[in-house]
Amino acid sequence: MAYIAGLVVVGLFFLAMHYFTELTRSQKTVVTGVVLFIVLFAIAFNKYNDAKTQKMLDAVLKFNQNKTIICDGIEVNKENFTLSIGTYTFIGKENTPNRAQMISASKCE
Repeated sequence: MAYIAGLVVVGLFFLAMHYFTELTRSQKTVVTGVVLFIVLFAIAFNKYNDAKTQKMLDAVLKFNQNKTIICDGIEVNKENFTLSIGTYTFIGKENTPNRAQMISASKCE
């Protein structure tokens, strides 16, 4: 839905540029290309962040299902780590080899 609203805003921008500016045809082409590049870059960046966030949430889900996940080459499971929900960080439990070790969920596979 946000993409549709974004396209409407871009369309209105181009209409305003067409009717209310005194730019030459080549200047309008350059402005159109720059705006299109910015919009495409924003969409690609948004998709990248969504994929990264989904990967992190999948790791947290596996952890909550009592599965072992690999984070920075370390096996993370509920026996040795707890999950800090606010920061999505795994923290090593007391009396384990990983005591007080902190690993971000974004570094998990």
